[in-house]
Amino acid sequence: MMYPRDITSPINYWIEKNEIVILYGARQVGKTTLLREILKDKRNAIILNCELPTVADILESKDLSQIKSLFEDNIIIALDEAQKITNIGSILKLIYDELPQYKIIATGSSSFELANKISEPLTGRNIKFRLYPLSLNEIKQKRNWLWVKENLNNLIIYGTYPGIVDLSGSDMKIKLYELASDYLFKDVLVHENIKNPTLIRKLLKALALQTGSQVSFNELSGFLGVSRATIEKYTDLLEKNFVIFNLPSYSSNLRNEIKKSRKFFFYDTGIRNALIGDFKPLENRVDAGALWENFCISQRIILNNVAKPYANTYFWRTYDGAEIDLVEEYNGSLDVFEFKMKRKGKTRIPDSFVTKYNPEKTRIISPSNLFELLD
Repeated sequence: MMYPRDITSPINYWIEKNEIVILYGARQVGKTTLLREILKDKRNAIILNCELPTVADILESKDLSQIKSLFEDNIIIALDEAQKITNIGSILKLIYDELPQYKIIATGSSSFELANKISEPLTGRNIKFRLYPLSLNEIKQKRNWLWVKENLNNLIIYGTYPGIVDLSGSDMKIKLYELASDYLFKDVLVHENIKNPTLIRKLLKALALQTGSQVSFNELSGFLGVSRATIEKYTDLLEKNFVIFNLPSYSSNLRNEIKKSRKFFFYDTGIRNALIGDFKPLENRVDAGALWENFCISQRIILNNVAKPYANTYFWRTYDGAEIDLVEEYNGSLDVFEFKMKRKGKTRIPDSFVTKYNPEKTRIISPSNLFELLD
């Protein structure tokens, strides 16, 4: 049985509407599996692999009669790996406008590539969804909460890709090294026509080693021997390819608050660990705290994908050292989180932040109260 995905219900809802459904996600997060699960009980539905030359040729021809023959008697048409189709946006617009009897679902492993091709042609004609590695909620639904607690260390070390969670430790490493190779960011290499991906590997490793710390593009530029503009460009591409994400600093312009700074995290901690070649147990790691912070923040991002899709996320820090790991801003209110692998003594949210911003909820999350992360 596949892991249930939290976005299944929203996608099913929008399948009944007129809009084209776009499903983004990194490679191997389960887009095709989710498509099959959603469509298995629906009549007159078909999944077409756009990497097949025959499918690509017919769609790119824009010949409506050929396209109708390709779709046969089906009504729900899923175009898997749609970014492989040249001018996919204008083709989807043509089908939407001229063949309204069909309901189109399109998936793409590279958000920037698909987005650049569909944004303008499909304005007002599409609804977008993102699929990430598994959330703790999805794992809990298939397994149970006790399993999650008992296997938490493995989930932090090896991540939550659906094809990896159920493997043995040695197999997990093999799969993660494969994923963390050029395969994961293949679309970046193709998009930029990069012949030597060494720079991207070095950049990702540098970001992995700075997990939980503020990142300076100028320092990365000097360390890697390339321009700041190149660093900014590549981090942007890696974000759009769902490998990393950033948290900007939260500030209302108080004098002692750090402004215009950012931290980078990985959507999957297993990928992060594969990049630096370190799968040691948490108790033997000097970066256990940073790993826990990354794991919890990425889980909040994944959970909010459905629960709070328009939430803004930040970190907060002052020059005198007061800090908060995660600030979520949603519908005008703030929720704040501190993530502690081990709670020693009295850990508390800084009074200066509480007094100034009056957050709705404050939570300090450790493995002992992990369930509060899902709240």
